[in-house]
Amino acid sequence: MMAQPAIALGLPLRLLAEEQGVSAAQVIPDHTVGDYHDLDALLAVTKGCEVVTFDHEHVPTEHLHALEEAGVAVRPGPGALVHAQDKAVMRARLDELRIPSPRHSLVTTVEEVEAFGFPCVLKITRGGYDGKGVWVVRSAGDCAEAFEVAETRGVGILAEELVDFRRELSALVARSPSGQAAAYAVVASTQKDGICHEVVAPAPDLAPALAAQAQRIALDVAGALDVTGVLAVELFETNDGRVLVNELAMRPHNTGHWTQDGAVTSQFENHLRAVMDLPLGSPAQRSRWTVMVNILGGDPEAGRLYDGYPHALARDPSLRVHLYGKEIRPGRKVGHVNAYGDDLDDCLERARHAAAWFRGDLGNESE
Repeated sequence: MMAQPAIALGLPLRLLAEEQGVSAAQVIPDHTVGDYHDLDALLAVTKGCEVVTFDHEHVPTEHLHALEEAGVAVRPGPGALVHAQDKAVMRARLDELRIPSPRHSLVTTVEEVEAFGFPCVLKITRGGYDGKGVWVVRSAGDCAEAFEVAETRGVGILAEELVDFRRELSALVARSPSGQAAAYAVVASTQKDGICHEVVAPAPDLAPALAAQAQRIALDVAGALDVTGVLAVELFETNDGRVLVNELAMRPHNTGHWTQDGAVTSQFENHLRAVMDLPLGSPAQRSRWTVMVNILGGDPEAGRLYDGYPHALARDPSLRVHLYGKEIRPGRKVGHVNAYGDDLDDCLERARHAAAWFRGDLGNESE
């Protein structure tokens, strides 16, 4: 998805792909297949590049420092990115900045979890995403899997309070090395099985003061951590009217996919502009509402995703469909749809219907 604005901006991209045929390799001709854990592969693919950036946070921190020492411009830099890679580092820094977060503590034994208090959430400090590496535990007996995974991977465990929240929000900003920043509308996101399912921009019925606070938190974090590129700050809106930071992501983010069709400048274009230190584009909304619904893979034998086009596009000529060229697997994100307009209920119905049709949930029913 970053390739599309790169073409318009005339920016050539080079890709390190994890294997042949992955989504990005289908649209970026200049690609090499390799392992991002392999420093030699990283040094080879980045040779001669102006800037290196990422679509995930898992490149080893020490490798990023090695790239910088080799003269490569790494954006975001390892000093910033480590806060998205390591939850313990993130929490410690947010505490220093007095950014509101759930109560938390590093734990090394079940007894320490008991002292922290049940129920709570256990998270491995590195490597978790989309609900993986996260456990809600309500007794000592629930903790075994978390500690086994942490020991196998050689990472720590963070205990966090189980927050009583109204909904999840996301505040997305872009920041350039020169310090220019742009803030998008704060959105509401819905999760299913730990995976982002639906995003509404802007978050409905969000108090203006709370929306401003969420944007301020994202801008403050981006500045304090010296983030370059897009930063997504995932937050809990609590039932007592507060916002608490849940996670950080320093890359274009699923909660920002609505910007492809709902904002003047998409998160993907602004990420490119930011890492190249070009003036940022406007984050303003094009329509009153934009709804993004992910298309999650169902039965691989049910048919091809592209079979959904005739119905979905004929039913809704304003619908925007984005498919990723991924093999269908149950629960896997294989695309998303965006619907925009002045009526939220209409946008929700259109986006949900289209996503369900592509998933095959609606069968062959007629209009």
